[in-house]
Formats: sequence, C-alpha cells, structure tokens
Amino acid sequence: MPASLVTVILGDDPPPRLDKALARDVPEDAHLSRSRLAKLIEAGAVSRGGVVLDSPKVKVAAGDTLVVEVPQEADSHMAPEPMGLAIVYEDDDLAVVDKPAGLVVHPAPGTPSGTLVNGLLAHFGDDLSGVGGAKRPGIVHRIDKDTSGLLVVAKSDRAHHGLAAQFATHSVERQYLAICHGVPDPADPRLRGTPGISVEPGGTVKITTGLARHRTDRQRQAVTFQGGRHAITRIQVQRVLGEAAALVSCRLETGRTHQIRVHMRHAGHGLIGDPVYGGGRKISPKLPGAQLAMDFPRQALHAATLGFLHPASGEKMKFSSDLPSDLAALVAALSG
Repeated sequence: MPASLVTVILGDDPPPRLDKALARDVPEDAHLSRSRLAKLIEAGAVSRGGVVLDSPKVKVAAGDTLVVEVPQEADSHMAPEPMGLAIVYEDDDLAVVDKPAGLVVHPAPGTPSGTLVNGLLAHFGDDLSGVGGAKRPGIVHRIDKDTSGLLVVAKSDRAHHGLAAQFATHSVERQYLAICHGVPDPADPRLRGTPGISVEPGGTVKITTGLARHRTDRQRQAVTFQGGRHAITRIQVQRVLGEAAALVSCRLETGRTHQIRVHMRHAGHGLIGDPVYGGGRKISPKLPGAQLAMDFPRQALHAATLGFLHPASGEKMKFSSDLPSDLAALVAALSG
C-alpha cells in the first residue's frame, strides 16, 4: 500500500531544529505525534526539496516545505455503511458534504463505525482518495462531532494533495456561524483589554493567541502566549439575540483543534451548549429562550461557508450552508 504524503510549510519563527519545527507546524488532521514524527525522521521519511532529512537536528527556516511519507496501515474493520449524506457538490476530483451534528468524521478508538467515512465508502465506493489512509480515505480536514456544516472530500489523489496544500497555507476560506453567551461589543473595555484581542476597522474583533494542549486535561485545548500553535480568529456580530446572546460570524485564518470554541471562551463569550468551553454561563430563566439555551445539547456552531481553489482546474469554488433547524430554532427563541 502506498505511503501518505503530508506537506508541511513552516510558519514564521520556527524552532531551528527539524524535529521541533515539524512537531509545531504539522497539520493536526495528519494525527502525527511528536514521537511518531521522530521515528519517521529516523526512518528517512522526511524530505525537503527532494533531499531526505534523516537527522532531527537538521536546521530549518520559515517557509521551508517539508514532505513526510507516512506508511499506511490496513484497517480491517472499515466497512461501507449506507447513510443519508447531504452532497452539496460533486465532480471527478472532489465532493462537498454538509455534515449533520452528531456525526463523527472518521473512525477512532471508541468510534469504530457509524462515521462519515463509513457513509462515504458506501456512497462513493472506490472513488475516494487513498492518501488519507485506510482509516481516513478522502478526508482532508474535519470538524467536531457536534459541529454541523461543510467539509470538502477528496476523490482523487491529486485533489487530496492540492487541497491539503491549501489548508497548510491557510488559504481556504472558512466562516462559521455561532451563538454565544453575551454580545462581543468591540467598544467593550474589558474585551479590548483582554490579552490577544484587538479590534479592526468595521468592528471586527481579532483574537490572536497560541493554542496548546491543556496542562491537566489532554482532551482540551488552552490559550497560551508562549509556544503552542499560532491561531487567529475574526469575529463579527451578525445579530443581537435578546439581552443575553448573539449570533456571530467567526472567520478562521488558521484552523486549529477547537479553535473557535477556545477563542470565544477566551473572549468571555463561550458558545451556548458547549460542555467543555462554555464557561458555565447561564441565561436568566426570565429571558426568552432561556430554557432551550440551557438544555441545548451541542455547541451552537455551524460551518457555514467553505471556499477554495479547485485543485485540478484552479477555479475558485465557494459553498454556503444555512443554519440547521436546531440552531435556527435557538435563534428564534432567544430573539423572543
């Protein structure tokens, strides 16, 4: 079985050593731990400009393009599982899927089946890129289980490589809609005084931090200003919902694990329904929609817009997805 090729473009001010720089900037969707990367370097699976880099101490610099060859592992339990997928667009190279909340993107420990990948295998058969490996055929990026919205799926290997490169350089347009506690007011002195937060023309709130694993809970991410993965989110209020919430647009300049959820909490406006980063905030039971908000079963987050260059034709592609019924009902209830 051929190896999967993971392209890593080093960002600004990388650690000077290959191993540390690679661990910092490797795409999270590649699921390559630092120890796994160290073994791949030792095995001669990392190259720059066609030259193998077989020592972790090799000097690297910002802008270097590194290619990691990851041997693929067979997965005996993968099987097609028919499910009603919302296919927004499809051609010979790729497809865009509108994922419902509650659906895991690919198999993982504890979720060996019933995932989007199982549904893709049933729908597309062998017409999926093998670059993602047996566990993640066609998967270029992912969104959380309880986040709804748009994903692009690679059907050809050239599409997988082309799309992966765009995600690596953060050139993919990704806009999410979220319902948060409170209203992120650009004029709020508290918000302006929060580390990592600035206000851009037009009232856009920009959040710039590092993100890293939480020190005590490895399933969570945490804001950091020393190390971590560089993360930028831009927020604009789309609609004030009564007295205690807002519908906001969140545009990702980078795409880190749980980025919007962590950044919204950092700003003091955690997402309604978020059991991990919601911040424990509650809406006064006297306000419209309070009970629905308190009982909301998932983070109120939807991947609404996805834009990229078609990896084969170079055509600019852009797709939109309306708020799903549960979020639309929450907006209506909170609006009174």
